[in-house]
Amino acid sequence: MNQRTLVNSIKAKGIGLHTGHESVMTLRPAPVDTGIVFRRIDVDPVVEFKVSPQIVGETTLCTTIVNEQLKIATIEHLMSALAGVGIDNVYIDISSDEVPIMDGSSSHFVFLLQAAGIQLQDAPKRFVRILKPVRVENDQGGWAEFVPYDGYRLNFSIAFSHPAFENTAEKMTLEFSATAYFKEVSRARTFGFMKDMDMLRAKNLGLGASLKNAIGLGDEGVVNAEGLRDKDEFVRHKILDAVGDLYMLGHPVIGEFNAHKSGHALNNQLIRALLEQPDAFELVEYEGSNPPVSYSSSLVV
Repeated sequence: MNQRTLVNSIKAKGIGLHTGHESVMTLRPAPVDTGIVFRRIDVDPVVEFKVSPQIVGETTLCTTIVNEQLKIATIEHLMSALAGVGIDNVYIDISSDEVPIMDGSSSHFVFLLQAAGIQLQDAPKRFVRILKPVRVENDQGGWAEFVPYDGYRLNFSIAFSHPAFENTAEKMTLEFSATAYFKEVSRARTFGFMKDMDMLRAKNLGLGASLKNAIGLGDEGVVNAEGLRDKDEFVRHKILDAVGDLYMLGHPVIGEFNAHKSGHALNNQLIRALLEQPDAFELVEYEGSNPPVSYSSSLVV
């Protein structure tokens, strides 16, 4: 159970969901204890964003990191894929202000990471183990919490008043492992309401959105010709987002995450609240022993 990076560099190209800007992104191997570091290479000098809860500056419909007035938006799906594969150390060079949305899920990023190859490094992997409950709430009835648990479990429930949600599950539990992540949540796409598009675009949001990279919800239901990939794709995607948002801690979690009507803002508030309570967590290693969270060894070169 050692730290992981990539064997080779690999590139992806696409448009941003909200900005509509085209971006080229290169994922590169990084040394032990580097962490996850985004780099805006379209400016001189290059500006780095080392992942932590504190660099999240905006959470409206996506997770955006900020440094020196520069931003990188919609990082959560890539962060989710990194968490799913178990990557600890990587440089992410990006030529614009938003991560490409690809198909609206994390499956393309998982494929990229698999294609680059996973390299074990000569240092033990560290985990954030939850020692006591931590909870945050908002005034819309949403809440999120960590509680101690010998593993990594995510429980999520949603509540939308819309025909598309009437015949779909509103609750899901993911007992996290790399295999479970790949099979159960990585293909779940982001979604949005067609009636909100004019309002969003007036705020410079959703400028790159289309039915190729999101589930569109009209007055009667899903408007995508192919329909849903899974009956409960909506709540699966909310778990996908949470996996990415929580990985802003820089380490995998050992504990249970419970949430109702949570989003990027509450997810970030929760990990900030955790770090503000030093007695609520500890950093642990499992060198030479079996950890309570498993990662696939089949991807390791």
